[in-house]
Amino acid sequence: MKNSMRFRRDQIPYAFLLLFCVSLFAACVVFMGSFNVTAQETDRPDDARLERHRTLRDDYFPFHPPETLEEWDVRRERIQRQLLVATGLWPMPSETPLNAVVHGRIQREGYTVEKAHFESYPGHFVTGNLYRPDGEGPFPGVLCPHGHWAQGRFTDQGEEAIAKQIEDGAEKYQAAGRFHLQSRSAQLARMGCVVFHYDMVGYADSIQLEHRLNPRESMNTTENWGLASPQAELRLQNMMGLQTYNSHRALDFLCSLDDVDDSRLAMTGGSGGGTQTFMLSGIDPRLTVSFPAVMVCTAMQGGCTCENCSHLRINTSNVEFAALFAPKPLGMTAADDWTVEMETKGFPELQQLFSLYGAEENVALFPYTQFPHNYNRVSRTAMYGWMNEHLELGIEGPIDEPDLDPIPVADLSVWDDEHPAPPHGDDYERSLVRWMTEDADAQMAALIPKDAESLEEFRRVVGGALDVLVERGISASLAIGHSEGTLAVDGCNAYGFINEYKQTHETTIGLLLMPFSSRTVNEDGLSKQRVVLWLSPNGRDSVLNEAGQAIPPVRRLLDDGVIVISLDLFGQGDFTPDGQPIEKTRFANDQHAGYTFGYNASVYSRRVHDVLRFIGFNHNPEHVQTDIIALDGAGHWAAAARAQSGDAIRKMVIDTGGFRFADVESFDDPDFIPGGTKYFDLPGMIALSAPQETFLLGEPEVPPVVQAAFDAADASDALTVSTAEGEDAVNAAIDWILE
Repeated sequence: MKNSMRFRRDQIPYAFLLLFCVSLFAACVVFMGSFNVTAQETDRPDDARLERHRTLRDDYFPFHPPETLEEWDVRRERIQRQLLVATGLWPMPSETPLNAVVHGRIQREGYTVEKAHFESYPGHFVTGNLYRPDGEGPFPGVLCPHGHWAQGRFTDQGEEAIAKQIEDGAEKYQAAGRFHLQSRSAQLARMGCVVFHYDMVGYADSIQLEHRLNPRESMNTTENWGLASPQAELRLQNMMGLQTYNSHRALDFLCSLDDVDDSRLAMTGGSGGGTQTFMLSGIDPRLTVSFPAVMVCTAMQGGCTCENCSHLRINTSNVEFAALFAPKPLGMTAADDWTVEMETKGFPELQQLFSLYGAEENVALFPYTQFPHNYNRVSRTAMYGWMNEHLELGIEGPIDEPDLDPIPVADLSVWDDEHPAPPHGDDYERSLVRWMTEDADAQMAALIPKDAESLEEFRRVVGGALDVLVERGISASLAIGHSEGTLAVDGCNAYGFINEYKQTHETTIGLLLMPFSSRTVNEDGLSKQRVVLWLSPNGRDSVLNEAGQAIPPVRRLLDDGVIVISLDLFGQGDFTPDGQPIEKTRFANDQHAGYTFGYNASVYSRRVHDVLRFIGFNHNPEHVQTDIIALDGAGHWAAAARAQSGDAIRKMVIDTGGFRFADVESFDDPDFIPGGTKYFDLPGMIALSAPQETFLLGEPEVPPVVQAAFDAADASDALTVSTAEGEDAVNAAIDWILE
């Protein structure tokens, strides 16, 4: 029996539109055909999720501009939240003292250079150089992250390379070209800006962590873990988040300076510094001018661990991140690299968005595609003009960057005998991650709801995060339906069904058990068909025994006139080669989780998508009453789906089996989902069900956040908790559903 309802496309005789959102059968158009398939004859369904993983180097990441500003306001909030959740900055870490130190002033013609460091997190130092114009301020402030040049802010391109660039017209002077990062900061200072040129993590004076952190077995522990480990990913602790937060605190540092006008703040960087620029520009409203160079495009999205993190680019991309800055002035450059097509792919869409604001003049692309990847003099000159105009510097005529009197590395370096370098290495990394964890846990504890107002804030933060983690709400789009055939089940009609959702190219596969005597309930003067969605780790076959008959608890539902639906979720049944639930996922890139989960939903999320798609397709509150029963450890899927579907589910039975995401130890575990632990783990998802009726099994005691949420919703009676086990627990759940 376990294999008799397996799906094989070449034995399905009809394809049709399946409309069962009224009563699941009364309004269906179902064509039945002969059916007799064994596991050996089975092939998997046509589902986009079974194809290859998406990667950062996929050919095309388009931006679809909105038709109205109202539409964009909704989309913009969602993308900003996605960016913050993915980088571990939802909510922002607790702000701690910067403890900034500025020392070692060096005078140059028209400006000074100083060494600076401050603490973004307690004991974690951001390092760099502060360029200041001569004269009295306040001056505009400009952040300058350097990008992935080999020596970071100490970059020297060498005589030979610069000779070639001068010949090609990319540079004009030897020193200014060799030390182009110094030259950029120096010229902005000459123009009248205070510039903070700071280190990316692991470059130059930022010595406490390596830049490219890959998973290390020694750091994959359930206590005192390090970055890039499964435990860190479960809490959204990642390199990109650390670097983004460093940039955020760098803006805090600039704003703290007496000679900085915090109403005129800009940022510019190239390559990886361009990524930092559009990232911070998208989330920090204090910036007023942005100029990311050679990074905004619809092609390659950024190749480093500091540019990729889980959840970040699912259904979005760098062009949309840059669009978050609209309508404020956004300038960009393109080169003969991955940005080469930006002039025709990406920039026109940005122009459309800015035109909705009536601010077409505030977005510009300078396509210098005659040069390879760069932030050369030609590109810098375009940036200087952009800053001059939009920071209102008042400089007349074209701006000509002079040659540079470079400062030796030893004189730029922050650390010396009086300012010794801080701790580094594995123990330091663990201590930093421990602080992040304790701070996030304290923030979550403060969110535990106490009343209606705090419950709304809990829903905003925890519910807003879950919306990003799951990556989808309920969808009611129509599907093409197939009948898989009929099955002889005593006391009911049984139909195998397949729904193919053309919009997403995904498939829902299930089994519908229809009692001979289906009865409705009357609610609000309406007659409603009763439906129970039965979820199990064993997929749709879980409602039947080895003899092919309904198992006793399902039989009780059928005898009471309830329609029972069971599904094969992603990685179950027909989604697997042998029909058995998968034990390990296809983890595409074992070097960094963000390279896989930054572009692809996890198996856990895809299973929740299957549930949500069914709920959305079936949701018709005037005619259908839907409940969920999730037993045998299926509760963690139901909890997330219920939290995402509002009041579409009347009652939910959830057996957690004591499951916690924190117990997941590997990226290829089907239950791994980045961020799953951070927001109260599974109890946080269950708490989002308040005030809907919930029957909780598998917990030795009610998790405090769950009880608090139902109490705050004035719905304590809607939460039923049972410590029953085995058959007693199942019967208690069925009794509750049938009340």
